[in-house]
Amino acid sequence: MTGVSEELARFQARSAFTGCGFTTSESESVVDHPVRRRIIFTLMLLGSAGLPTAIASLLLGFLRAEGAVEIGTRLGVIAAGLLGLYLLARSAWVRVAFATLVEAALERWTDLEVRDYVDLLRLQEGFRVAELRVNSGDWLAGVPLRELRLPDEGVTVLGIARPDGSYIAVPHGDTVIEPGDVVTLYGSAERLRELDARKAGPLGDREHRAAVEDEAARRRLQDEAQARGAAGEGAP
Repeated sequence: MTGVSEELARFQARSAFTGCGFTTSESESVVDHPVRRRIIFTLMLLGSAGLPTAIASLLLGFLRAEGAVEIGTRLGVIAAGLLGLYLLARSAWVRVAFATLVEAALERWTDLEVRDYVDLLRLQEGFRVAELRVNSGDWLAGVPLRELRLPDEGVTVLGIARPDGSYIAVPHGDTVIEPGDVVTLYGSAERLRELDARKAGPLGDREHRAAVEDEAARRRLQDEAQARGAAGEGAP
């Protein structure tokens, strides 16, 4: 909902809540964003208050226990509680309900434009946003985007990260992808995998032409399906 993937958001949230303190390049995308930083700060406060309290309560409970039977009973209660928390954490219903609550809170108390990027980009329909590292000898390397004709394959270049730390957002046709660049692409998962493995040379050019033909065929089928749908809606 804040623009990062669900997997990354879940990992960073759990790291903050448990105080594990993972430091990765992905963490920078969290702490550099004001709303994400506020969410992480809240989780850190809740985690720092909740975990010590829970541990202290457990210790006091065991210190006051008398006899093996009472200790065993309390261990059973703790195990049941942990199992219940685990099942709640894995519950799709709880996850959806909590996501709805968080989304409502973000819309109410922040000016963040809340969007489900998985749905917005149709990522569940075979499309992906992927980062490809370009090496010397790759088909993408050393060629202006205009000559690569990636849109004809159904692939859109969203940005290019240079080795010097600079970033080119929405690059134009004269932009050249250099070895060492990390290119952010949007397209079908199958096409992005094939593009990542494509090497320069005649074979790579043939693969490009085949990909262009496949994309043209896909678009024809899509246009035909839309035409049939429009005709069906217009029928009495």
